[in-house]
Amino acid sequence: MVTQLHSPATKTGSLIQSNVSLARFTSFRVGGPAEWYAAPKTLDDLYECFEWADRNSVPVTLLGAGSNLLISDRGISGLTIGTRYLRRIQIDRENARIKAGAGVSMAALAWKAAYLGWSGLEWSVGIPGSIGGSIVMNAGAHGSEIRDVLLQATVLAPQTGQIQHRSSADLGYSYRTSSLQGDSQLVTEATFQLQPGHDSRALQAQTREHLERRHATQPYHLPSCGSVFRNPEPRKAGWLIEQSGLKGHRIGGAEVAQMHANFILNRDNATATDIFNLIDCVRNEVYSRWDVLLEPEVRMLGPFCAV
Repeated sequence: MVTQLHSPATKTGSLIQSNVSLARFTSFRVGGPAEWYAAPKTLDDLYECFEWADRNSVPVTLLGAGSNLLISDRGISGLTIGTRYLRRIQIDRENARIKAGAGVSMAALAWKAAYLGWSGLEWSVGIPGSIGGSIVMNAGAHGSEIRDVLLQATVLAPQTGQIQHRSSADLGYSYRTSSLQGDSQLVTEATFQLQPGHDSRALQAQTREHLERRHATQPYHLPSCGSVFRNPEPRKAGWLIEQSGLKGHRIGGAEVAQMHANFILNRDNATATDIFNLIDCVRNEVYSRWDVLLEPEVRMLGPFCAV
C-alpha cells in the first residue's frame, strides 16, 4: 500500500509505504512489519524521508543490509529507512581512494579494490553487511578492521539535517563498536584509503582465499546474522558456547550451529522470538559455567520479552 501524507504534491508520498514486512530485508529472514517504510535511492530522497518523518512527528529507524540485526516479530513503529539502494561508487585513481554509498556491500567493495590492484580490503569479502553498518560496528575479520582503511565517513544527523565529515579517529573505534552505535546519526557514504601498485590477479586470488576460508569454517547455508556474540578476549565466544555443550541446541526453529557455535541459524521457520530466547539461553548457560557474560554483536530492534 502506497500512502501519501501531508505532502501529496511531492515525491515523498511515493517513497513512503505502510505495513511493510521487514523479514525479507534481514539475513535472519525473520521480523514483523515496519509501520512505515522507505528505501531512498538518492540523498535527496533520503532528506525527503527525514522531512516527512519530522512533519508527522514519526520516529526514524535506520536499516542497512540487515545482516547484523534481529527485528521483533511485532515489527518496528515509526518510519524505517532502508539504505540498501544508496550504492554509488566513485574511484579516485590518483590517490587510490574509493568513495562508496552506505548501501554498497562490503563484498562488492572488496572485489572492486582487488580488480583495481589496490590492497587493504581483501579481508572484508566475507563480511555479510553493507558499508554503513560496517562503519558503525567497526566490522572486522582475519585480524583487520574497517578503521584500518577508513579515511572519512559522511554522517547525517536526522534531527538537524546537519552533515558532518568524520575521520576514523573521530569515531571512537574499539573492538566491534564505535561512537555511532546507539546514535541516531546515519552514515550516508564513506571514503577508503587503499594501497595501489599490486598485481590485480594476485589480489583477486587472496580475496577469493579469504572468502573460501570463511565459508569453510562458518555456516552460511542457512539464514543467520553472522557471529552473534563479541569475543570476550582472551577466550572466543564460540569456544565458550561449544564447551558449554550448546552446539545443536534448539528453541523452536532456531539452532546453535554445529559448524561454529557463535552462529545461530534459522533452521526451520524460526521466529524472532525463538532466536531471541536462544540468545538469552546461551548467555545464561555460558555465564553459569564460566562466569562470563557474553555481549551480543547483533542489534535488536522492536519489543522483545524473554521466556
